[in-house]
Amino acid sequence: MKRSWVYIDGVAYEKGDAPVQARTQIVPDFDQPYKSMITGEMITSRSKHKEHLRRHGYQEIGNDPGLTKQRKSFPEAAPQRRKELLVAQVQAMTHEQFNAARLKDLNRVRWQTNGIPDPLKDL
Repeated sequence: MKRSWVYIDGVAYEKGDAPVQARTQIVPDFDQPYKSMITGEMITSRSKHKEHLRRHGYQEIGNDPGLTKQRKSFPEAAPQRRKELLVAQVQAMTHEQFNAARLKDLNRVRWQTNGIPDPLKDL
């Protein structure tokens, strides 16, 4: 069997035999208790925090840069030019493409307005 070695700070270790401090990470408990935005109770430890989230159906997602990064904005078009572009796009669509786009937009609005019925559903 072939043996492999790893060098850490100039010391050779056989793979799988890394020093304890190189593979152990201790995450400290919370510095300060906080008041839950869900129920108002005080959360005093990491274990209580995790249990509280689980009990109420929430999930911690961390600091994913995709959630916090500023999105690139499109250059602003003059209002008349924007109108011309929209008219040209709609005129280039087939009836089926227009209907699909309309339904997609209505579903987006419905999601944002808590289920208000679609007034154009039967058109």
